[in-house]
Amino acid sequence: MTRMPLPRRPVLCLVVSMLAAASLAQAPAVRPQFEPKVGQEGKDVVWVPTPQAVVDKMLDLAKVTRDDYLIDLGSGDGRTVISAARRGARAHGIEYNPEMVTLSQRSAAAQGVSASATFAKADLFESDFSRATVITMFLLPSINLRLRPKLLDLKPGTRVVSNTFLMDDWQPDQSETVANCERYCTAHLWIVPARAQGTWQSDQGELVLTQQFQNVSGRLVSGGSTTMIAGGKLQGDQITFSAGGAQYAGRVSGNTVEGTLTAQGASTRWRATRSVAN
Repeated sequence: MTRMPLPRRPVLCLVVSMLAAASLAQAPAVRPQFEPKVGQEGKDVVWVPTPQAVVDKMLDLAKVTRDDYLIDLGSGDGRTVISAARRGARAHGIEYNPEMVTLSQRSAAAQGVSASATFAKADLFESDFSRATVITMFLLPSINLRLRPKLLDLKPGTRVVSNTFLMDDWQPDQSETVANCERYCTAHLWIVPARAQGTWQSDQGELVLTQQFQNVSGRLVSGGSTTMIAGGKLQGDQITFSAGGAQYAGRVSGNTVEGTLTAQGASTRWRATRSVAN
Protein backbone atom coordinates (compact mmCIF):
# COMPACT_ATOMS: atom_id res chain seq x y z
CA MET A 1 0.00 0.00 0.00
CA THR A 2 1.30 3.40 -1.04
CA ARG A 3 1.63 5.97 1.71
CA MET A 4 0.29 9.44 0.78
CA PRO A 5 2.10 12.50 2.23
CA LEU A 6 0.15 14.43 4.80
CA PRO A 7 -1.31 17.77 3.51
CA ARG A 8 0.73 20.84 4.45
CA ARG A 9 -2.05 23.38 3.96
CA PRO A 10 -2.01 24.76 7.53
CA VAL A 11 1.67 25.68 7.16
CA LEU A 12 1.04 27.27 3.76
CA CYS A 13 -1.87 29.30 5.13
CA LEU A 14 0.27 30.47 8.02
CA VAL A 15 2.99 31.67 5.61
CA VAL A 16 0.46 33.50 3.42
CA SER A 17 -1.07 35.15 6.47
CA MET A 18 2.35 36.27 7.70
CA LEU A 19 3.22 37.74 4.28
CA ALA A 20 -0.09 39.57 4.11
CA ALA A 21 0.41 41.00 7.57
CA ALA A 22 3.90 42.14 6.66
CA SER A 23 2.58 43.85 3.50
CA LEU A 24 -0.07 45.65 5.49
CA ALA A 25 2.49 46.79 8.01
CA GLN A 26 4.66 48.24 5.25
CA ALA A 27 1.78 49.94 3.37
CA PRO A 28 1.54 53.71 4.00
CA ALA A 29 -1.40 54.83 6.08
CA VAL A 30 -4.20 56.49 4.11
CA ARG A 31 -4.15 60.15 5.01
CA PRO A 32 -7.57 61.69 5.69
CA GLN A 33 -8.69 64.37 3.24
CA PHE A 34 -7.86 67.88 4.44
CA GLU A 35 -10.78 69.92 5.73
CA PRO A 36 -10.15 73.61 6.55
CA LYS A 37 -11.25 74.96 9.91
CA VAL A 38 -12.42 78.50 10.55
CA GLY A 39 -9.75 80.29 12.57
CA GLN A 40 -6.90 78.02 11.51
CA GLU A 41 -3.52 79.74 11.59
CA GLY A 42 -1.95 81.09 8.41
CA LYS A 43 1.23 82.97 7.67
CA ASP A 44 -0.20 86.49 8.10
CA VAL A 45 -3.85 85.93 9.11
CA VAL A 46 -6.17 83.22 10.37
CA TRP A 47 -8.56 81.74 7.84
CA VAL A 48 -12.14 83.01 7.88
CA PRO A 49 -14.12 82.31 4.69
CA THR A 50 -15.89 85.12 2.87
CA PRO A 51 -19.64 84.40 2.71
CA GLN A 52 -20.65 83.47 -0.84
CA ALA A 53 -23.12 86.36 -1.00
CA VAL A 54 -20.25 88.74 -0.22
CA VAL A 55 -18.05 87.07 -2.85
CA ASP A 56 -20.79 87.71 -5.38
CA LYS A 57 -21.14 91.32 -4.23
CA MET A 58 -17.38 91.87 -4.56
CA LEU A 59 -17.40 90.53 -8.10
CA ASP A 60 -20.47 92.62 -8.96
CA LEU A 61 -18.87 95.76 -7.53
CA ALA A 62 -15.74 95.18 -9.62
CA LYS A 63 -17.92 94.43 -12.68
CA VAL A 64 -15.96 91.27 -13.43
CA THR A 65 -16.38 89.98 -16.99
CA ARG A 66 -14.76 87.40 -19.23
CA ASP A 67 -12.25 90.07 -20.28
CA ASP A 68 -10.75 90.23 -16.78
CA TYR A 69 -7.81 88.58 -15.12
CA LEU A 70 -8.56 88.43 -11.40
CA ILE A 71 -6.02 87.66 -8.68
CA ASP A 72 -7.23 86.81 -5.20
CA LEU A 73 -4.70 87.59 -2.46
CA GLY A 74 -4.93 84.91 0.19
CA SER A 75 -7.31 82.71 -1.74
CA GLY A 76 -8.13 80.26 1.07
CA ASP A 77 -10.52 77.54 -0.12
CA GLY A 78 -10.64 79.08 -3.60
CA ARG A 79 -14.26 80.23 -3.63
CA THR A 80 -13.59 83.74 -4.99
CA VAL A 81 -11.33 82.47 -7.78
CA ILE A 82 -13.78 79.74 -8.72
CA SER A 83 -16.73 82.18 -8.66
CA ALA A 84 -14.86 84.55 -10.98
CA ALA A 85 -14.01 81.68 -13.33
CA ARG A 86 -17.65 80.66 -13.43
CA ARG A 87 -18.37 84.18 -14.75
CA GLY A 88 -15.95 83.56 -17.60
CA ALA A 89 -12.95 85.45 -16.20
CA ARG A 90 -9.45 84.07 -15.88
CA ALA A 91 -8.68 83.93 -12.18
CA HIS A 92 -5.69 83.03 -10.03
CA GLY A 93 -5.36 82.51 -6.30
CA ILE A 94 -2.25 83.17 -4.23
CA GLU A 95 -2.28 81.12 -1.02
CA TYR A 96 0.52 80.26 1.43
CA ASN A 97 -1.02 77.05 2.83
CA PRO A 98 -0.27 74.17 0.41
CA GLU A 99 -3.20 72.10 1.70
CA MET A 100 -5.57 74.96 0.90
CA VAL A 101 -4.07 75.17 -2.58
CA THR A 102 -4.69 71.45 -3.13
CA LEU A 103 -8.23 71.79 -1.79
CA SER A 104 -8.89 74.74 -4.14
CA GLN A 105 -7.54 72.85 -7.15
CA ARG A 106 -9.76 69.90 -6.30
CA SER A 107 -12.80 72.17 -5.99
CA ALA A 108 -12.03 73.89 -9.30
CA ALA A 109 -11.79 70.50 -11.01
CA ALA A 110 -15.07 69.37 -9.47
CA GLN A 111 -16.77 72.50 -10.84
CA GLY A 112 -15.19 72.17 -14.28
CA VAL A 113 -13.18 75.42 -14.22
CA SER A 114 -9.61 74.16 -13.77
CA ALA A 115 -8.53 75.75 -17.05
CA SER A 116 -9.48 79.25 -15.91
CA ALA A 117 -9.16 78.95 -12.11
CA THR A 118 -5.56 78.38 -11.05
CA PHE A 119 -3.80 78.48 -7.70
CA ALA A 120 -0.25 78.83 -6.45
CA LYS A 121 1.43 78.32 -3.11
CA ALA A 122 3.19 81.67 -2.68
CA ASP A 123 3.85 84.63 -0.39
CA LEU A 124 1.72 87.72 -1.10
CA PHE A 125 4.63 90.05 -0.54
CA GLU A 126 6.88 88.21 -2.97
CA SER A 127 4.31 87.70 -5.73
CA ASP A 128 3.84 89.61 -8.98
CA PHE A 129 0.25 90.60 -9.64
CA SER A 130 0.97 93.39 -12.12
CA ARG A 131 -1.05 91.71 -14.91
CA ALA A 132 -4.28 91.68 -12.90
CA THR A 133 -7.23 93.82 -13.93
CA VAL A 134 -9.03 92.96 -10.68
CA ILE A 135 -7.57 92.28 -7.22
CA THR A 136 -9.71 90.74 -4.47
CA MET A 137 -8.73 90.27 -0.85
CA PHE A 138 -9.97 89.60 2.67
CA LEU A 139 -6.98 90.61 4.77
CA LEU A 140 -6.42 92.61 7.92
CA PRO A 141 -6.03 96.41 7.65
CA SER A 142 -2.33 96.15 8.55
CA ILE A 143 -1.75 93.73 5.67
CA ASN A 144 -3.77 95.92 3.29
CA LEU A 145 -1.59 98.86 4.26
CA ARG A 146 1.62 96.92 3.61
CA LEU A 147 0.28 95.95 0.19
CA ARG A 148 -0.98 99.44 -0.64
CA PRO A 149 2.18 100.78 -2.38
CA LYS A 150 2.20 97.73 -4.64
CA LEU A 151 -1.50 98.14 -5.40
CA LEU A 152 -1.06 101.82 -6.25
CA ASP A 153 1.67 100.84 -8.73
CA LEU A 154 -0.80 98.72 -10.71
CA LYS A 155 -2.08 99.94 -14.05
CA PRO A 156 -4.54 102.84 -13.66
CA GLY A 157 -8.07 101.52 -13.79
CA THR A 158 -7.27 98.26 -12.01
CA ARG A 159 -10.12 97.47 -9.61
CA VAL A 160 -9.27 96.46 -6.05
CA VAL A 161 -12.00 94.95 -3.87
CA SER A 162 -11.71 94.15 -0.18
CA ASN A 163 -14.10 92.36 2.12
CA THR A 164 -14.71 94.61 5.16
CA PHE A 165 -11.21 95.97 5.79
CA LEU A 166 -9.95 99.34 4.53
CA MET A 167 -6.62 100.91 3.52
CA ASP A 168 -6.20 103.74 5.98
CA ASP A 169 -6.55 107.18 4.30
CA TRP A 170 -7.00 105.75 0.81
CA GLN A 171 -10.77 105.83 0.94
CA PRO A 172 -12.80 103.49 -1.29
CA ASP A 173 -14.53 104.79 -4.40
CA GLN A 174 -17.60 102.74 -3.55
CA SER A 175 -18.85 100.48 -0.74
CA GLU A 176 -21.85 98.17 -0.56
CA THR A 177 -23.16 95.99 2.28
CA VAL A 178 -24.91 92.66 1.79
CA ALA A 179 -28.29 92.40 3.52
CA ASN A 180 -29.11 89.53 5.89
CA CYS A 181 -25.43 88.84 6.48
CA GLU A 182 -24.06 88.39 10.00
CA ARG A 183 -20.34 89.18 9.81
CA TYR A 184 -17.86 90.57 7.28
CA CYS A 185 -20.59 91.78 4.96
CA THR A 186 -19.25 94.94 3.26
CA ALA A 187 -17.42 95.08 -0.07
CA HIS A 188 -15.16 98.08 -0.72
CA LEU A 189 -13.98 99.07 -4.20
CA TRP A 190 -10.95 101.16 -5.14
CA ILE A 191 -9.99 102.07 -8.69
CA VAL A 192 -6.25 102.56 -9.01
CA PRO A 193 -5.72 106.21 -10.04
CA ALA A 194 -3.24 107.53 -12.60
CA ARG A 195 -0.51 109.83 -11.35
CA ALA A 196 -1.57 113.36 -12.18
CA GLN A 197 0.34 115.43 -9.67
CA GLY A 198 2.65 118.07 -11.11
CA THR A 199 2.74 121.20 -13.25
CA TRP A 200 1.01 121.03 -16.63
CA GLN A 201 1.13 123.46 -19.57
CA SER A 202 -1.95 124.04 -21.71
CA ASP A 203 -3.49 126.72 -23.93
CA GLN A 204 -5.64 127.69 -20.95
CA GLY A 205 -2.60 128.38 -18.78
CA GLU A 206 -0.41 126.62 -16.27
CA LEU A 207 -2.20 123.91 -14.32
CA VAL A 208 -0.68 122.94 -10.97
CA LEU A 209 -2.19 119.75 -9.56
CA THR A 210 -1.87 118.15 -6.14
CA GLN A 211 -3.08 114.58 -5.77
CA GLN A 212 -4.24 112.58 -2.76
CA PHE A 213 -5.03 109.17 -4.22
CA GLN A 214 -8.16 109.71 -6.38
CA ASN A 215 -8.74 113.28 -5.18
CA VAL A 216 -7.18 116.21 -7.05
CA SER A 217 -6.84 119.86 -6.07
CA GLY A 218 -4.78 122.75 -7.45
CA ARG A 219 -4.91 125.94 -9.46
CA LEU A 220 -4.99 127.25 -13.00
CA VAL A 221 -2.70 130.25 -13.59
CA SER A 222 -3.46 132.28 -16.71
CA GLY A 223 -2.61 135.88 -17.67
CA GLY A 224 -1.49 136.78 -14.18
CA SER A 225 -4.69 135.51 -12.52
CA THR A 226 -5.10 132.36 -10.48
CA THR A 227 -8.24 130.24 -10.36
CA MET A 228 -8.60 127.37 -7.90
CA ILE A 229 -9.89 124.14 -9.36
CA ALA A 230 -12.86 122.35 -7.78
CA GLY A 231 -14.26 118.83 -7.80
CA GLY A 232 -11.03 117.25 -8.99
CA LYS A 233 -11.34 113.47 -9.33
CA LEU A 234 -9.46 110.61 -10.88
CA GLN A 235 -11.16 107.38 -11.83
CA GLY A 236 -8.37 105.27 -13.19
CA ASP A 237 -6.80 107.35 -15.95
CA GLN A 238 -9.87 109.61 -16.33
CA ILE A 239 -9.56 113.05 -14.74
CA THR A 240 -12.33 115.62 -14.21
CA PHE A 241 -12.36 119.04 -12.55
CA SER A 242 -13.77 122.52 -12.98
CA ALA A 243 -11.99 125.89 -13.10
CA GLY A 244 -13.28 129.36 -13.95
CA GLY A 245 -16.74 128.13 -14.90
CA ALA A 246 -15.37 125.52 -17.33
CA GLN A 247 -15.57 121.74 -16.95
CA TYR A 248 -12.46 119.74 -17.84
CA ALA A 249 -12.40 116.02 -18.63
CA GLY A 250 -9.52 114.06 -20.03
CA ARG A 251 -7.41 110.92 -20.06
CA VAL A 252 -4.03 110.92 -18.32
CA SER A 253 -1.40 109.04 -20.33
CA GLY A 254 2.07 109.48 -18.91
CA ASN A 255 2.90 113.18 -19.17
CA THR A 256 -0.05 114.04 -21.41
CA VAL A 257 -3.72 114.74 -20.76
CA GLU A 258 -6.17 114.93 -23.65
CA GLY A 259 -9.90 115.46 -23.49
CA THR A 260 -12.63 118.06 -23.68
CA LEU A 261 -13.27 121.46 -22.12
CA THR A 262 -16.90 122.51 -21.78
CA ALA A 263 -17.87 126.13 -21.14
CA GLN A 264 -21.19 127.91 -21.76
CA GLY A 265 -22.62 124.82 -23.41
CA ALA A 266 -19.84 124.47 -25.99
CA SER A 267 -17.12 121.79 -25.96
CA THR A 268 -13.62 122.04 -27.41
CA ARG A 269 -10.58 119.81 -27.39
CA TRP A 270 -8.20 120.28 -24.48
CA ARG A 271 -4.62 119.11 -24.11
CA ALA A 272 -1.98 119.56 -21.43
CA THR A 273 1.62 118.42 -21.08
CA ARG A 274 3.35 117.86 -17.76
CA SER A 275 6.53 119.92 -17.38
CA VAL A 276 7.26 119.09 -13.74
CA ALA A 277 6.27 115.92 -11.88
CA ASN A 278 6.19 116.39 -8.12
